[in-house]
Amino acid sequence: MSLSHSLERLWRPLATRATPLTQQCRRYASTDIADTITELESGGSLRTLDADIEGLANDFDPVGKAKKRNRQLPASRYKFRPPKYYRGPLHPHQPPPNSDPASRLFEPGPFSAPRLEQTYASTFESDLMTLAYTHFPPGYRAPPKAARLRAWEGASPYYKNRPLRGPRGSDVLRLLRKPITFRNVPKLEKITIHTMVKGALDDSAHLHVAGMIMQAISNVRVTTHKTRKNVAGFGLRAGQYVSVTAELRGEDMHHFLAKVIDIVMPKIKEWKGVKGSSGDSSGNLSFGFTSEETALFPEVEVNYDM
Repeated sequence: MSLSHSLERLWRPLATRATPLTQQCRRYASTDIADTITELESGGSLRTLDADIEGLANDFDPVGKAKKRNRQLPASRYKFRPPKYYRGPLHPHQPPPNSDPASRLFEPGPFSAPRLEQTYASTFESDLMTLAYTHFPPGYRAPPKAARLRAWEGASPYYKNRPLRGPRGSDVLRLLRKPITFRNVPKLEKITIHTMVKGALDDSAHLHVAGMIMQAISNVRVTTHKTRKNVAGFGLRAGQYVSVTAELRGEDMHHFLAKVIDIVMPKIKEWKGVKGSSGDSSGNLSFGFTSEETALFPEVEVNYDM
């Protein structure tokens, strides 16, 4: 006889003996309270109420109750509301910075890193600072500059307490040029897209189409402008909407400029480039696209049957 058969014979009687012992030692919580079940309530807490549910629902009118209130509840003193207007640096109630979500000027983002902005930070910024660098040796003193505004010279009594005159040859004061240092490197700040729609003089639908196209290519809500006075030569009437404008800053600005340089300009046939005289001495540069060239934007081109 093998060892396995002998162990099996020894184990069987032990198993049969242990069965009634485990049944005697096992206890159930339900057996102890079986006699007290009849003392519990027959109905549950979720049973229907005797009141009229439909009547209570019809009488519930929080808006009407608030309108009947003669005196409105005071605003929460714990909720911060930024001031609508900036009242100066000495005012006790200062608005939060634009990066704070509680600010009225808060703009979420950026949600992406434009490639053009990365190229400027890694390449163009250092090159511009190097090209515009001016060395001033120790002890250098800048030559004195004449006053930007001129005083009225003469013995006339009308010259006394009179506002100063503008520069000679022009009444427009140019912007002050700050020295270019590592803290003040020229960079792109804003792009303004503007168009005047002649067809809007007869039909406002042309202005709506121009606004939708500009909003599609710029990803910014456009602003409409109306004429201020009548111009008979152009057929303009005062108060008539004839143009739309979109201002781009930050992330949208870099994406739009990269799209113009990489996609739109290479598709223009016989494009002569941007004139060097199109800018001014204040750092502004302006150029335009025709209606055929505007159709080369990918947001507009996809709507045409090519």
